[in-house]
Amino acid sequence: MVSTGLLIDQVITGLSIGSTLFLIAVGLSLIFGVLEVLNFAHGALYMIGAYMAIVAIENSIGGFWAGVVLAALVVGVIGVVIEVVFLRYIYDREELDQLLLTFALVLILTELVRFVFGSGSNVIDPPPILRFDLVLTESISIPGYRAFVILVSIAVMAAILAALRLTNFGRIVRATSSDRDMALLLGINVPVLYTSVFFIGAALAGIGGAFAAPLQSVTPELGNQVIINAFVVVVIGGLGSFTGAFLGAYLIGLMIAVGSIFAAGAGQLFPFVALIAVLLVRPEGLLGGVES
Repeated sequence: MVSTGLLIDQVITGLSIGSTLFLIAVGLSLIFGVLEVLNFAHGALYMIGAYMAIVAIENSIGGFWAGVVLAALVVGVIGVVIEVVFLRYIYDREELDQLLLTFALVLILTELVRFVFGSGSNVIDPPPILRFDLVLTESISIPGYRAFVILVSIAVMAAILAALRLTNFGRIVRATSSDRDMALLLGINVPVLYTSVFFIGAALAGIGGAFAAPLQSVTPELGNQVIINAFVVVVIGGLGSFTGAFLGAYLIGLMIAVGSIFAAGAGQLFPFVALIAVLLVRPEGLLGGVES
């Protein structure tokens, strides 16, 4: 018999897992939606973002918040290098070529991080201002940092939707993702747009890694661990759908946390069962094809 308190604790944990999954999945979805590239190296970028937060804290470079900014900038620049130097030359080739290239980048980036930081695990504390419990009832509370990360994911989702729908850049992004050739004919500098989108998607991965660092141990294998769940999220939500990524991330987070209550390993099993079910019933994903 599962106690109500344990179930609520796991739901809260699941929401925080979902919020960090969303921060990596939304960048993955953005890059695929515009560039139509499945970037397997996205998990490695997330891992580098986590290490940037650690670097900022351990070297007293402004603390955790400076680490978040550092993660966004450094990982964004790495993303630009990946797009300009490597991916730009294979856009018109088969998806297998893209997957093989980005998988090779995963191995290179992972080994570089291992060389610089070692193979050991690293743990950091949340910033002091968020080290409190948000009391909901006499028996239910949410750690302040987990609540903050959940709010960050909601804010990022709202900001992306607002930018896509209300800004000129967002309209150009949507137009280019719909018809690249027509965008070129209309005078849009598509290569620059692609680089900008890749920078934003990579920066989101870096921010997600920085925010995840106080919630789990950080190792060079972190990217490999998270990218599988990120792909599950975007496939379930619908490739290229931001609202789908948001919904999928929270569903997977809840499955991972709540599923572990009922059987050992169930938390990792349930997301893949859900993935199979979605692919069989709705191959385009829950919100695939829906403008988000």
